[in-house]
Amino acid sequence: MADFLSRFRHQPRAEKPLDVWLALGADEDQVWSTLDDGPPLAEVMSRISSVPHDFFDPAVDLVALAGDILGAPLSTDHVELLTTSAKAGETRRGAAVVLWVWASENVVAPLRPPLSRARATRMVGALAFRLAPVVDPAEWLVIAERREEAARLLLLWSGQLPAGEDAVTARSLWDRHDSLRQNAALAATLGDHQHRLEVMRKLREKHAAEAAARYSHE
Repeated sequence: MADFLSRFRHQPRAEKPLDVWLALGADEDQVWSTLDDGPPLAEVMSRISSVPHDFFDPAVDLVALAGDILGAPLSTDHVELLTTSAKAGETRRGAAVVLWVWASENVVAPLRPPLSRARATRMVGALAFRLAPVVDPAEWLVIAERREEAARLLLLWSGQLPAGEDAVTARSLWDRHDSLRQNAALAATLGDHQHRLEVMRKLREKHAAEAAARYSHE
């Protein structure tokens, strides 16, 4: 593992959390309505608890490491997000946990069904900038409840449900664990963001309906 990571050493830097997450335009309500079946929650939790110490090494270049793990060119957004996460200890560790869970599918064993990477940027963003500033990733490794929170958030933003759970059950259990929503000030910010997204969605639907009505009259 040390040899594998030695190619990715670099000097870190430092930046702001929840605003970075909100800037991604993540619509949590919409994601809940489009989830597929995912791997067992316990298995994802197990991968999180086994993050190699080297993944938390601030000298490891997360961008290069992610490119190697994903085996494909990263999007500009993904590169910027990983670069920003490396500027603070907790956000960097949050991003590193996501990278390890992906890497573990090759190093340990594949998850079944495999963890989707279709929303790779938002998976990193959710753990690094939504959760890590509220609950340090070091706690995910040693406190089962916090580890479950991280695993549920990771699955949510991969677009998947924990195996054996439906969306109603999964959302109820997630709401019970969500540390950010238990923080009054941060929850208000997140609520405002969701409200703006809802208003924008309704405006889009209204404009689409008006356009369709005009088209049908022509």
